[in-house]
This record gives sequence, structure tokens and C-alpha cells, in this order.
Amino acid sequence: MLILGIESSCDETAAAVVENGRKVKSNIIATSLDEHKLYGGVVPEIASRRHAESISGVVSEALKVAGCTLDDIDAVAVTYAPGLIGSLLVGVNFAKSLALACEKPLVPVHHLRGHIASNYLSSDIEPPFLCLVVSGGHSHITAVKSYTDIEVIGRTRDDAAGEALDKAGRTLGLPYPGGISIDKLSPEGNENAFEFPHPKVSTSIYDYSFSGLKTKVINYVHNAAQKGESVNTADLAASFQKAVVDCLLANLELAAENFGYDKIVIAGGVSANSKLRAQAEKMCKKHAWSLTLPELKYCGDNAAMIAAQGYYEFKNGTVANESLNAYATMPIDNPVF
Repeated sequence: MLILGIESSCDETAAAVVENGRKVKSNIIATSLDEHKLYGGVVPEIASRRHAESISGVVSEALKVAGCTLDDIDAVAVTYAPGLIGSLLVGVNFAKSLALACEKPLVPVHHLRGHIASNYLSSDIEPPFLCLVVSGGHSHITAVKSYTDIEVIGRTRDDAAGEALDKAGRTLGLPYPGGISIDKLSPEGNENAFEFPHPKVSTSIYDYSFSGLKTKVINYVHNAAQKGESVNTADLAASFQKAVVDCLLANLELAAENFGYDKIVIAGGVSANSKLRAQAEKMCKKHAWSLTLPELKYCGDNAAMIAAQGYYEFKNGTVANESLNAYATMPIDNPVF
């Protein structure tokens, strides 16, 4: 079964063809990242315009590289939530028009479910497993009971880990995206040079809070400036990254122990972080747990992961009609469309 996936939730316009939810036939991405770098973050209006300009060509290229035509496609899967609403609408409307014109089933895919499915593209991992989904906008600990049955065990109550990393990077004067810049700079610094709290959340022992960590970075930089002192950027970057990773894995480890999971999966843009990957491997080795990580090329937003999850959603009977809309927010455990 061939699924055409379309992704446009942020600043990447992507299309892919995936066979049976596992074999990537093509994975094409056009990004407007360089434009957003000028502003230090994603500008929604620019992202939406670039999606509109690129989406037709990206889909055509995905079909060409896969060596197939629309006649060979069994269903069209599209990210409909969550994300930037203008960006999502471009992808959703294009997918709806394409599916209607070609008389193909339209499969709505939750973006975070797609990130989890990125692990299906380069491993034989199958549910059930415990998954940490961590990105610029989301930080969740999820129990993936089946390909389409997902339960949230813990989540951030304010900033996401990726957002905190990006904003800390901006405070340190590093190039956008800040999280990637911090990861590149951190090996040059002393990760124990600065102290950071490990916030606890009253709502759940598995929930996260990263706003305090982000504020701590700002305070370190501002206090030094007020005193006319300089801050060792590499030391502060390394210390902050260590604090974020420690928080992420402490709750994940606790959830795995308490819920009895021995298969651990990490997904989302921050799953590319070298510190997170290394520390996760150490954690799982200590407990004799298996660890599955997506290939680096599938960590960020892409359409192959949407096509992969779309395959399992389609097999589960999840199909939308021409009334499908886009949503800026949507729970991962009980999505509606």
C-alpha cells in the first residue's frame, strides 16, 4: 500500500511516498529556514506564503522520485494539527483538493503521532512502548499502546524543551535555531559550570516545566551585563543543555519504571540532540531497556513520518471528507477532525 504524505505544520513544505508504513520511496522537503533566520524565529506569514509557492512542486517531485503516479497512490495523508494555522491550511487544502480530484481517501494525521511514526521508518519497533516526544512546541511522555492508541502520561505545563533551548540560544546570541547552536557549542564548555534547578510540577510527577530554566539563563546573562562581566557562553550553553536533558530523562525513567516499560522510544525535533541521545543510551543500558531513536534525517518535520502514521490510521479506518479543517492545537491522545 502506497501512502502519499503531506506536511506543512511549520516552515518545512514536505511530501513523501511510503510503502506499508515502513519503506520510504521518496521524501522531499523544501524549507524557508534561511528567511526565518533573519528574524530569529519562524514568521508565520512568510512560512504560509512559501508553503503555497512550494507545495505543488514538492508533491510532484515526491511522486517522481518514488517512480509512481497518483493512480498508484492508495490514500493521501496530511498533517491537520497541531501547528501554525496558516501553514497547516495550505497543506490541508491542497491535500483535500488532490484527494477529491483523484478520488483517493483522505487521511488526517496528528503531527506528534507522525513524529512517533518516524521510528517506524528505520527500525522494526512495534507497539507497545513508552515514547518521549520532544520538539520545539511539545514535550510529552506517551504510552503507545498500539499504532493508533496513545495515552499521555506526562507533558510540559509551560514551555516545551525545544522552545526553551531555542530561546536560551537567542539569549546567548547564538544563530537560529538556538537549540542546534547550543548542541554544537556545548562540547566546548563545562556542563557543571552553572547551576540550574530541576523543576517539579504539582499536577503530576511525570509533567515538565521549562520556563524556570529558560528564565535562569536570562538572569545569568542580564546579571553579568549589569556588573560589566562577561559570561562564558560555551559553559552556560553546556550547563543549560545538561539541565534540560536531565529533566527530560528523569521523568521518562520514572515513568518507565512505574508503568513497567522496557522499550523506550524518543521522537521529535529534539531527538536529534546529541546530549539527549547519549544520555538516553546510558539510561537504557543501565536498566537493560531497548532504545529506539529516529535517524537524524527523520527527527525534524518531514512527510515520510506523516505517510507512515497515515498508513496505520488508514488501516484503523480513520478517513476524512472535504470538510476537514486545520487546528493549531489538538491533543495527541484523543484527536478529532
